[in-house]
Amino acid sequence: MSIITPLDPGSSHTSRSAAPAVPEVREVIHTLLFGRIACAGASSCGSVHAANEDAHSDLARGGPLFVVADGVGGGAMASLASRRLVSHLHAALGGHRIDEGDVRAAIQAADRAIAERIAEVTQQPGAATVALCAPVNAFASRWLIAWVGDCRVYHCSIADGGAVRALTRDDTFEHLGEEPPPGGSPDDPARMVGNGAVARANVTFAEVEQCDLLLVCSDGIHKFIAPKEWQRLLALPGTLLQHAEALVAQARANGSTDDATVLVLRREPLAGHRTQWLRGLVHNDRTPR
Repeated sequence: MSIITPLDPGSSHTSRSAAPAVPEVREVIHTLLFGRIACAGASSCGSVHAANEDAHSDLARGGPLFVVADGVGGGAMASLASRRLVSHLHAALGGHRIDEGDVRAAIQAADRAIAERIAEVTQQPGAATVALCAPVNAFASRWLIAWVGDCRVYHCSIADGGAVRALTRDDTFEHLGEEPPPGGSPDDPARMVGNGAVARANVTFAEVEQCDLLLVCSDGIHKFIAPKEWQRLLALPGTLLQHAEALVAQARANGSTDDATVLVLRREPLAGHRTQWLRGLVHNDRTPR
C-alpha cells in the first residue's frame, strides 16, 4: 500500500462557521494479491453543526474495508456515535475476509457498544447511520455492500457508459412503510445504530469490473446530487481525489449545508508483472502431472 496524500482523517471542527468548511481530503492505493484498489475521500463539516458529525475509514490504515457513518443530528453525541461505529466495525471486520453473518453480527455488537458508551455520559439517545463495502475475493471483483439508515453506496459501470446506480435503498420511514414520529419526516432514517433501532443490517453483493467505481457517501452528498450529475462529474478527467472534491463541491453548490462525506473507490487492473505471474500460475496448474 502506498500513501499518496497522508492526511489524518477524522479531525473535527470546533467552532460553528457561517459557510461549510473546506473539505478534508486524502487518497491512497491498496495493493492486493491480484490487483489494486485506488481510493480517495473528502469530508466537509456543514454550516449547521459545530463539528463534523460524519466519520469514515482511515484510508491509509483501514482498507480494504470502507465505511462512512453519519451521526444523527437529533441524537446525543452524534460525533461520538459515528466515530465509535467506524472504529468498532474496523476492529471487528478489518484484516480478514468477511461474509454476511460477520457484518450483521458486527453491526449488532456496535449498536450495543455505542448505546452503553453514550449512557455513561447522558440519558439522551444517540446513533448513526452507516454504509460500508469490502471486496470478498482475491481479485476484488465481488464486493459485499451493507448499510443501515440513509448512507449510500453507488456503482459507476464503465462498461455501461459510466452509468451510476445506487446499490442501497434507504431505511427511511417512507421506504419501510412506517409512520414517522411526531415532528419527523417520511425521509428521515427509521433504522440507526446505537439506539436499538436496527434489527438486521441490510447486506447485498455487487460485481465490480476493472476500472469501475464504487462510491460510499452520507446524505449530505446524495440528497443534493441528481443521478445525471453523478455521471457527469465522474466522467470528467481527473484523479479520484479531484472527483471526491468535486462531489462535495457540487453538493454545496446545490444547497447542502449538512456534513458531507464521500469515498471514491476504483478497482484497478493487475500490474504487468503480476499478470504474467498469474498467467504462469494458471498454466502450470493445468499442466498434466
